[in-house]
Amino acid sequence: MMDETLFRRKHQLWLRMTFMSFSVNDPWVKNRLYEFSKIEFRHLKWLAQSLFENTIAYDYERDPKFSIESDSFFSLVHTAINEIKTLHLLYGDSPLCERMKHDENYILSTLHSYLEKLSLDAPITAFNRERHWPDALLSESETNALTLFLFEELYKEYELIMIYFYRQIRATTPAQVIYFQDLIDESHFHLKSFGEMMAKMGILALPRALHPRTYIFEDMEKFLRDGIVEEENAKEECRKLSSSIRDEKLSSFFEFINFQESYHIEIMKKLLGGKHD
Repeated sequence: MMDETLFRRKHQLWLRMTFMSFSVNDPWVKNRLYEFSKIEFRHLKWLAQSLFENTIAYDYERDPKFSIESDSFFSLVHTAINEIKTLHLLYGDSPLCERMKHDENYILSTLHSYLEKLSLDAPITAFNRERHWPDALLSESETNALTLFLFEELYKEYELIMIYFYRQIRATTPAQVIYFQDLIDESHFHLKSFGEMMAKMGILALPRALHPRTYIFEDMEKFLRDGIVEEENAKEECRKLSSSIRDEKLSSFFEFINFQESYHIEIMKKLLGGKHD
């Protein structure tokens, strides 16, 4: 049966696969897990569409004990396998459920294959809270600034993905669907970038859950105008961080993000201009 419980479990599985990919060091495994997380997000989108079309309510709440942290890769894999198996008990016999189950059967076989390679069971350092940037020698003030920025921006990007996702399901024009998809894709890239940086520093953590007031609203114009202001603020934070960190590669990366935020503003202006379409 497709209901809010299934949606919650799928939401959590998407988060698990995403943050697993951030935490793993092996590049091939990391990329594969991230591709699986993208599949899970598509599942989540199709599930949300089905629930919305059938006027079934859903939200972005997570189970109180839901966690993505562990100190070993095999422990992460075992948790993911058990979560997928439990999720399958909620699936019905609809074409969507058949598609999701088939995809996840392949994901399960891949996860089981990882457990056969003992060399992959390396310690996970993504959650050890060391706050050490391995690619450059940063001062304490630079480390503090980078830490604060990453925590704030990881939450912001997760929040934006889920808000744009919620609004895209309820889009009223083809243009809105396209623009929201662009914003979702951009925020996925930023979430991945910041998440992998946090994993390198040992500070990877789940963003806090969203209150329904964050994404359920009636005034689209106000949302877009507030979003433009938020993007302007994000640009300023990127600019300040770039100027405060002396490492050239980090500064260049944050300038790159800054320019991407500029175009996000242009996309939201297009949405604002077409709000009455």
